[in-house]
Amino acid sequence: MTNTNYAKTGFLLRIYLRRDWLKIMLWLIGVVGLMAGAAGKFDTLYGSSKAMNSIITTLRTPAMVSLLGPFTAAKPYTVANVYAAEMMVFMGLFVAMMNIYFAIHATRTDEDSGVAELVRARATGRNASLTAAILKLVLINLIAGVLEAVGLQVSGMSGINAAGNWLFGLSLAVFGLMFGAFSLLAAQLASSSRSATILSYLILGVLFVARMGTDVQNTDLTWWTIYGWIEKLDIYGQNIWWPVGLMLGLIGLVGGLAITLGATRDVGAGLLPQRAGRRRASGLLRGPLTLIARLERTSTIIWLVALFILGATYGSIFGTAGDLMKTNPTMAELIGTTAVTQANRAIVLAFANKLVIIFVVLATVPGLITLFRLNRDERNGYFEQLHAKAVSRGYLYLSIVAVGLVSAVIALLLGILGMYVAGAASMGDEALAVSRFMRAFWGYAPALIVTFGIAALLAGLVPKLQNIAWAIPVYGLISLYLGPLLDFPKWATRISPYGWVNRVPINAVAWDTAGWMTALGLILILAGYLAYARRDLLAN
Repeated sequence: MTNTNYAKTGFLLRIYLRRDWLKIMLWLIGVVGLMAGAAGKFDTLYGSSKAMNSIITTLRTPAMVSLLGPFTAAKPYTVANVYAAEMMVFMGLFVAMMNIYFAIHATRTDEDSGVAELVRARATGRNASLTAAILKLVLINLIAGVLEAVGLQVSGMSGINAAGNWLFGLSLAVFGLMFGAFSLLAAQLASSSRSATILSYLILGVLFVARMGTDVQNTDLTWWTIYGWIEKLDIYGQNIWWPVGLMLGLIGLVGGLAITLGATRDVGAGLLPQRAGRRRASGLLRGPLTLIARLERTSTIIWLVALFILGATYGSIFGTAGDLMKTNPTMAELIGTTAVTQANRAIVLAFANKLVIIFVVLATVPGLITLFRLNRDERNGYFEQLHAKAVSRGYLYLSIVAVGLVSAVIALLLGILGMYVAGAASMGDEALAVSRFMRAFWGYAPALIVTFGIAALLAGLVPKLQNIAWAIPVYGLISLYLGPLLDFPKWATRISPYGWVNRVPINAVAWDTAGWMTALGLILILAGYLAYARRDLLAN
């Protein structure tokens, strides 16, 4: 390739940074603030030997190993060892999501909107846009890694050291950049930003689930999951750097492949083959409801199948999680067989309570993606033909809301059913009834409706701010997933609708809470409808 293929790369990089500076800043504040804030609190939480022994016992249970990875630190244990065990895998998810967003936004999103075609028509190199996107990801991750390391250093947490702090920050930067490279490759293969995003998250989900399974069954196999590389650093222990070299090597390989493929394809086209459409449209496409359902069909099916498989994957280790008491024969003799069975079931229900938090947050994603096409497609001019016909705004709004909400609720249901089916198979005669797991569905579905209602109100009233709604599931995951470990007060968890749900399926459903939350969600959806019917349409 000649140098002209990269002409104006620096200019495009400055444009990208100037355009997205606020989004970059918000992501950095969120990621760095979460790490530094947690580090500043860990001494208070786990400074005593009693608290230390308690949390280490918790971290070694199969449930926590599958969620956070194995606790492998050597004695004497420090607060920093616990911090690394709790935060590394979790923060890896967040930096991966950050890189997926910026990678797709700088490539496929610009192509879908026509910006990339206008840029390519000017005196820019063929590879300039993609190279500028890569440099942008490198810069964002480098800044994030340095700030994370500095934040850990100034936190004063017990057991930290400079080598561990820099390994923590820079390894997260390289880990995030690795998933950014995967997303850039997905952007070359897929035909739209939506498809590229789905493919990127599918890669992330498959690797995370693979890591979860190997961590519980055989940690030696975790090396093959790629995601598990971040667990092998032994931060604040031996501080092993060479897994970072593996990530850098994979980044070079995947990034180079993305650049090569990007130089061979047309703007707006994907390299994956597209199925030819029908010669005549189906009669079911005559109305907005069936049209939206048809447009969302493929992505919805992917999300539904993925949630069921995720639930089944977690449920498949219920037999292992429920064998904790059986591994102690002395305890079994003391408390008896019946008590052992009850204790095993209690462990499984506690595990399921944590898993449902993940399911409901993930189920929210396809619902909000569908809902937000109300303004996204309108801004892109896709709805102009619908607005020109005798189709009311209310019908269009309610059609999109119905498809999005139903897909989200079904996704939650399938995640729970997948967990039950695989759990029943792994536990055998000790399996719990499906009605116990359905408590989780009836408990969290109303909170999901409230989250969807808030997003619907924003989409109808202030469309430019609709993406704020993404903070609700993100905060819900942080507060309920890490909240007990970080000792969040009850009011802090209730900032999110998910924090109002009691401990289902351990406890029975609080039907009064479920009732008013469902009513509130529907009222918010109605308020969004009234706002959308009265505001101006978005200009293309």
